[in-house]
Amino acid sequence: MPLSLARIGVENSIKKVGGKEETRKFLSKLGFVPGTQVTVVAENSGNIIVSVMESRVAISREMATRIMI
Repeated sequence: MPLSLARIGVENSIKKVGGKEETRKFLSKLGFVPGTQVTVVAENSGNIIVSVMESRVAISREMATRIMI
């Protein structure tokens, strides 16, 4: 299921990162790589705040749909 549908506060493991090559590179630099644990911290105005690799990152809902958990 895509990260955009994950429940707040539940830890999940990234299975796959999709999208164009440019998008995948951008997300991997932020720490979104297969096998990494992620937790949705909050949702705000179409953006999702995610805890990944001991950092908090805000990504758009569109980007979150490309990350499969």
